[in-house]
Amino acid sequence: MSGWNFAEVWETVAELIPDAQAQVHGDRRTTWRDFDERANGVANTLLQGGLVENDKVAQYLYNGPEYLESVFGTWKAGGAPVNTNYRYADDELVYLWDNADAVAVVFHGTFTPTIERIRNRVDRVRIWLWVDDGSEPCPTWAVPYEEAATSHPERVVPEWGRSGDHLYMLYTGGTTGMPKGVMWRQDDLFRNIVGAGFDARVRDGVDMDIIRERVQGPGAVGLPACPLMHGTGCFTQLIVLSGGGSCVTLESRNLDIEEMLDTIEREKVNAIAIVGDAFGKPILRALDAAPDRWDLSSLFMITSSGVMFSEPTKQGLIRHIPTTMIVDAFSSSEAVGMGQSVSSAGGTATTAKFTVGENTRVIDESGNDVKPGSGEIGRVAVGGYQPIGYYKDEAKSAATFLEIDGRRYSVPGDFAQVEEDGSITLLGRGSVCINTGGEKVFPEEVEEVLKTHESVLDAVAVGVPDEKFGEAITAMVELQPGAQLDEASVVNHVKSKLASYKAPKRVLQVPTIGRAPNGKVDYKRLKQEAYTALGIES
Repeated sequence: MSGWNFAEVWETVAELIPDAQAQVHGDRRTTWRDFDERANGVANTLLQGGLVENDKVAQYLYNGPEYLESVFGTWKAGGAPVNTNYRYADDELVYLWDNADAVAVVFHGTFTPTIERIRNRVDRVRIWLWVDDGSEPCPTWAVPYEEAATSHPERVVPEWGRSGDHLYMLYTGGTTGMPKGVMWRQDDLFRNIVGAGFDARVRDGVDMDIIRERVQGPGAVGLPACPLMHGTGCFTQLIVLSGGGSCVTLESRNLDIEEMLDTIEREKVNAIAIVGDAFGKPILRALDAAPDRWDLSSLFMITSSGVMFSEPTKQGLIRHIPTTMIVDAFSSSEAVGMGQSVSSAGGTATTAKFTVGENTRVIDESGNDVKPGSGEIGRVAVGGYQPIGYYKDEAKSAATFLEIDGRRYSVPGDFAQVEEDGSITLLGRGSVCINTGGEKVFPEEVEEVLKTHESVLDAVAVGVPDEKFGEAITAMVELQPGAQLDEASVVNHVKSKLASYKAPKRVLQVPTIGRAPNGKVDYKRLKQEAYTALGIES
């Protein structure tokens, strides 16, 4: 085997613990033997349909067993899984599948009408696998997923074999621009995330005996509360499964905190993946309202990534679950392992302050390291095992993946300051930076303070044109249930925590911030809402 390959690793796990639990979804339970054999059926169906090495297979799915099962099958066949945001509209789906050169799509039945509208616009796709979810019937142009999964339980290995060079494609929309396909070699991804979350020895070379030594029985039970279509949800479960664990998915397609807490208790879940305050605050509210309702003693890790996670929320969760550790990972689709903050009953990390990863540095415009304690703002760069670039986009790849001092780094555009102790304070992405009166203000810094106001549930800061300051900071706030907006109180609250120039000039109430399932916000949309509310021509 040339490099680590997830299919090879998971097949080894299935041989070691065939009767152990691999996936749970409501009443559905899948053993590792079933997981392996059903993925063989998917792989065989893809190959019979003409899939060739590194062909792209899109997962257009909500969370459920078919997601990771079809990823496993794709890797068995030597193909490349492609995540698909199920909230995308017609044109966005066409763009993504066309850009990815997708030849196959695995989709939940509820998406059949959407696909019917666009199928003639994605003519590269020749294999459609329909997952029955009790909504739409299987169309004539698709193959029932269950039929594919049960068609060929025997081991499937394509003529080109398995390789660590085979890809995992992670499309990221970020806050601006069209989705970009981040190309991860399986070997790099495995060494990065499994090396950090399972066994560091995998970074030294391919040795399946490491897996055999570690998987002596069932591993940890993981639950991705956030979508598997995003890196936070999927990467955490790749780690869990590579250690012989099992993945528990929720039946509800919208965040249902009571279902999640019931499931953690029932399945004795050990680790959950969430997205910052978007999940943390509702969990905390439920626990505050019924502190003795759930036994969450099995839960020893809460992992979050992608958005900031406020200190008060972390403290509240730890108060209710003192045995748990909160890992707030500073990572993005194209740069994993930039840093993390860890909170436990022994201490809670400050919001947006991270201990840097072993391959992380903060650089100025000349590529030199920012000096600790200097107050200078620089870009975060992370080396080590990282993606090979953006699919079919050499210009963006060249701008993001840089060679510094003879080493290759991923520099996706996150800005930070380096504190005297060497930790970093994350400021946010430069693409949404606000320039007010000659001062650069990063929205996330303002947003975290806004969200600590007693009346504010969620908030976003945007810049709008201003004759005096060039841009004026405007806060868009979603209020706590029953709260009334006191604009002066919110502005003064920010001024009490940050320099006055970082305080919003106006505070506007919106019904909802409208975060995506990965916790990200559409700054362009919210800025336009601010323009409209303030009578500004865009």
